Amino acid sequence: MNISFPFRTDTNGRTAAVDDAAHVRQMIEQLLFTAPGERVNRPTFGSGLLQMVFQPSSPEIAAALQFTLQAAIQQWLGDVLQVQTVQVDSSDSTLSISVAYLLRNSQTLETATFTRGV
Repeated sequence: MNISFPFRTDTNGRTAAVDDAAHVRQMIEQLLFTAPGERVNRPTFGSGLLQMVFQPSSPEIAAALQFTLQAAIQQWLGDVLQVQTVQVDSSDSTLSISVAYLLRNSQTLETATFTRGV
């Protein structure tokens, strides 16, 4: 059973569940927006993405962030997906991350886009 993130209940009052594709997307979202050190039992889990919202925008920083995010996704979720591409777009104080990945269990190509700003 894949528990929905964020946690919620369904119409029957039970823990809401999602399919495998939605669960993987939610795991990517958790990884991207968790700061390293935020989880007590997994201090290295996370990507440090939110710290980059306040950094000056430049192609070099976007490229470095792209490689950092790809490495974090591969490290923590490599058993359920294979990263195809990670694209980072920084505009003003908004970061947009697009991740294309192959689900290992179904061999389907998925794309997820996440946007955060101040």
